[in-house]
Formats: sequence, C-alpha cells, structure tokens
Amino acid sequence: MTTNETTNETTDKTTNENANTPVILVLGASGKTGRRVADRLETAGAAVRRGSRSASPPFDWEDPATWPAALEGVASVYVSFYPDLAVPGAPEAVAAFTAEARRAGVRRVVLLSGRGEAEAQRAEEVIAAAGMEWTVVRASWFAQNFSEGAFLDAVNSGEVVLPVGDVREPFIDVEDIADVAVAALTEDGHHEQVYEVTGPQLLTFAEAVRAIAEASGREVAFTSVPLDAFTAYLAEAGEAPEVIEMLAYLFAEVLDGRNAYVTDGVKRAIGRPPRDFADYARTAAAKGVWK
Repeated sequence: MTTNETTNETTDKTTNENANTPVILVLGASGKTGRRVADRLETAGAAVRRGSRSASPPFDWEDPATWPAALEGVASVYVSFYPDLAVPGAPEAVAAFTAEARRAGVRRVVLLSGRGEAEAQRAEEVIAAAGMEWTVVRASWFAQNFSEGAFLDAVNSGEVVLPVGDVREPFIDVEDIADVAVAALTEDGHHEQVYEVTGPQLLTFAEAVRAIAEASGREVAFTSVPLDAFTAYLAEAGEAPEVIEMLAYLFAEVLDGRNAYVTDGVKRAIGRPPRDFADYARTAAAKGVWK
C-alpha cells in the first residue's frame, strides 16, 4: 500500500497491563504509525501490548502460532500489516488474523489501509465482515518516507531518483494517522467509518523534495527515471524480489493519478485539518534527520 509501513527490530514490551484492564494490541509497533499509536496510548494511560517479532509475547504475521498469545486479554487491535497490504496473500492473512481475534474476544479493530489498491480494499472488506466494531484508516503516501523510510538515504545523498513524473500526491503526516487511529481505538462513534486521510495539498514528488531542500537548507535534487531502470538498480543493490515487485506495483499502478485529490478524513475523525507538508519538513529538519 502507499503507506509503506516498515519496522525496526527493537524489543517491544507490554505496558501498563493488569488482569482487570482491557489491553490494546498494536501491531507493527516498531513501524512508523504503530510506534506513534502505542506511544500515544501509553501516554494516555492505556494498557498497551506492542505487537512485533521481538516483543514478549512475540507477534509474527508469517507465524500464526504466535497470534493466540498476543491476543490473550485483548479488547482492541490496531492492524498494520507487514510488509504491505499490496502484497499477494495479505487479505487472506488479515482474514485469518481477524477470525482468531474474534475467537479471542476482541471487540474493536482499526485497520491501516492504502488508497487505490485492490488488495488493500479486499482487506478492508475482510475487516468489515469480521463481526467486530471496525474502523478503516485509508492513508495516502507517508510524508515520513522521506525522513524515516525508503527515501531517507536518497535525500541524504542529495538526489532522490524515482520512477514517477508529474503525478500529484497528497502526502499524509503519520502524526495525523496516529491521532486518527488512537481516536478510533479509544472513543465511541468511529464504528463502520472509513477515514480516507490525506494531507491538505497535492504535490509532485519533485515539489516535495524541493520543500525538504528548503526546510533543511541542503541541496537535494529530484530525478525521474523509467521504471525498468529503477527496478534494475534495486536488483543490482540486492533488494529482495518481493520488495522490488511491490514497489514496481506502487509506482506503475497506484501512482497513475487515481489518488490525485485531497480528502477530509482527518477532520472528520478528529475535528482538525491535517498537517501541511512544509510543516512536516520543517519539523523533521529541526530534528536533524537530514544530515
């Protein structure tokens, strides 16, 4: 999906749990959105179980035997699928997990989804039919891909090279995604809602890179290349075939203009407008992520 949720292998622990407190399981708790969701919930005093392969108990999407222990005593779940809902088999995995969650007594589920992706929309249908309270957070491309994810090294090298032209994307700040997800997990009134969340403006990738250059005070160029040249470069760099296939799908199919519009999902969910990309860039630059 266009959200590109990746994880860092850090040890995640359950916090604030006791026998009488309903637990919120946050999957992908080392990723861009999951980490922020878990942190916000903990700050609010919720009992949080961070779901990842390094957690105790561990959670691994590829090992269903880890799911029952991770779901024990859980009332609500934030579902962020790894590596991405765009990969083949993702909806089936989400279906198997939600069935296990319902058996475990989970009452509420919030799914991180992506815009304009057939597999992601199939996963949304699975969540809606699972027999629990559900909310979908359908996100545009993460702004944080430039500062925490796939494009960080490229920004720091001084040139971002991607197989995309003048198509415009309403990049979403993941801080907004986290705020929407926490509201859906902890408040009533979000059941059966699909919040399509975007930033407030449409930008080309070149314009986004220019905003980063201005905010960071660094020279950063953007270069558009053919898709086959991009995938060949990834292969030569040793990237996994499934990752190359996923990125090729996203750039060739999803970034075709189908998502070139902004939405009011953030405001509908939490009553305020989404953050501007320039604000994101200034905040990230102030943290020193682009060195």
